Amino acid sequence: MVSVNYRTLAQDILEGVGGEGNVASATHCATRLRLTLRDDAKANTAAVEKLPGVITVMKAGGQYQVVIGNDVPTVFAELGKISRFGGEDSADAQAPAQGNLFNRFIQMVSSIFQPILWPLAAAGLFKAFLTLAATFGWLAAEDSTYVILNAAADALFYFLPLFLAITAAKRFKANQFTAMAIAGALVYPSIVALNGSQANFAGIPFSVMNYTSSVIPVIVAVWLLGYLERFLLKVLPSAIRNFMTPLLAMAIMVPLTLLTVGPATIFLANSLSSGITAMFGFAPWLAGAVIGGFWQVFVVFGLHWGLVPVMLNDIATTGSSIMMAPLLPAVLAQSAAMLAVALRSHSAKRREVAAPAAFSGFLAGVTEPGIYGVNLPLKKPFYCGIAGGAVGGAIVGIGGSAASAFVFPSLIGLPAFTSIGSFAILLLGTGVAIAIAFLLTFFFGPRETPDTADAGVPGQAADAAAPAAPSANATGNVVVLAPVTGTAVALSEVPDKVFASGAMGTGLAIIPEQDTVHSPVSGTVQVAMKTGHAYGLKTDDGVEVLVHIGIDTVQMKGDGFTAAVVRGQRVEAGELLATIDRAKIKDAGFSDMTIMVVTNTKTLTAVVPVGQGHLDHGVPALDIEL
Repeated sequence: MVSVNYRTLAQDILEGVGGEGNVASATHCATRLRLTLRDDAKANTAAVEKLPGVITVMKAGGQYQVVIGNDVPTVFAELGKISRFGGEDSADAQAPAQGNLFNRFIQMVSSIFQPILWPLAAAGLFKAFLTLAATFGWLAAEDSTYVILNAAADALFYFLPLFLAITAAKRFKANQFTAMAIAGALVYPSIVALNGSQANFAGIPFSVMNYTSSVIPVIVAVWLLGYLERFLLKVLPSAIRNFMTPLLAMAIMVPLTLLTVGPATIFLANSLSSGITAMFGFAPWLAGAVIGGFWQVFVVFGLHWGLVPVMLNDIATTGSSIMMAPLLPAVLAQSAAMLAVALRSHSAKRREVAAPAAFSGFLAGVTEPGIYGVNLPLKKPFYCGIAGGAVGGAIVGIGGSAASAFVFPSLIGLPAFTSIGSFAILLLGTGVAIAIAFLLTFFFGPRETPDTADAGVPGQAADAAAPAAPSANATGNVVVLAPVTGTAVALSEVPDKVFASGAMGTGLAIIPEQDTVHSPVSGTVQVAMKTGHAYGLKTDDGVEVLVHIGIDTVQMKGDGFTAAVVRGQRVEAGELLATIDRAKIKDAGFSDMTIMVVTNTKTLTAVVPVGQGHLDHGVPALDIEL
């Protein structure tokens, strides 16, 4: 296989089409560079076609299309480093967020947490067992064994910004190690020691917050880092670009985050704290409802850091904190919603996260795994937890309960609430919160589909009939399933020269009859076009499959396409990749024919189309010998 230098290839293509001055615009889809030339006569097509890494060249729709295949995002990115074009890796970009602002925020946070979900769930369970051991006297908190085990269980939570920096960098196309360096500065011991104090940077005063275990500050910082890096890579000379880009990024982003995100969060948190403290004076039930309902929302945005110091101060000066009591229904209501999901969801994957998360939430008050892995992505359980927590918090507020010690709100922490106010009303409010959250989630929450070939993405209901089982003639090492329901068409009949010629690999096309597109294999999403019209998948066996929805539908710029996956996500065969609006595609003058090809056909022993006639999504379409 010929090794390709992508920077050289980008330069050669640019020269081959007549130089940068002859290119009016440049973009790319899943397989090809799409250039709009000012003068086609200046392009040396024969020379471009001979370049290592170029499959072919075609002209269609007023565009000069250089077909490269799976590596087109890399070539496009290199093009951006040597010209005014490119730079933003469209294929690496995440699928466009859908819905209102809150839904888009949930999708973004959920995708960032998804890669660390299992370690997070394990750490939460670990902390629950340690809490249990300390409560029953099996381990003393001052014992070195406990200290070591607690460090192992708590490190992920304490240094959470570092882990989120890695996953956020992938989403926002920033350098992962630069992102980690910025996150590391936020939790650096000397910065943590300044928590709650006034500091200054170059004479500019600012308030310092505690960034350990925080979520939003590091996500915002890495999001901005992505833009800053792309700007620096374009403007810095190549001789100093490699080391000056991270140097300037760290020097700019760490102070910028400390000067902006921290003070803004502290201002909001202090305002919230003052409002709730005042509320307890004239309407304890209302204050209890606010804390009980929205505590987990405060935690997500880091606003709880404005309330925690008030709680600690109250305990130190008066011996109790009335503000802590509503935390019990708040936390246990969300845990009850997780338990309902664990019992009711048809998705085994979701249950595997929800069950231990509910246990650690009830027992130790550790809710992060369940919030970010279950309730927040599914939304309805999160809302049900808010409803239960609000009602329970109002009841607790009426009872005048308070905590005599700062403990995690959990079943094990109950003894801290026994001496002040009505413990019976505390238990009643907490029980009501648990019941409301559990019952609402159990009866009205998302059921999800089973984790089989007909399943959608966990959290989404099935939207098509179950596909047929693999047929007897599918005898290869890997079976690639039909991604859509419809009529199979030979690849040679596809009205696109590149696909029809087999240059992109062997496969077939299907004229769809439904508006859903499913994953044909189990594997990892390598490409998820931000336009939602094309997806590249790679199986654990190394088979690379491209699913391209429609012909030239990249020109629709995402209109009519709703992506259900993001780059880097693990999917199972049959999971939903996207929903489409076939009527809108046809009204725009494009074909909705869905093409599926094995892009690394040449490295495999055989790729044989076995799907013919009418196919349901999920039935065998290609038979592969490795």
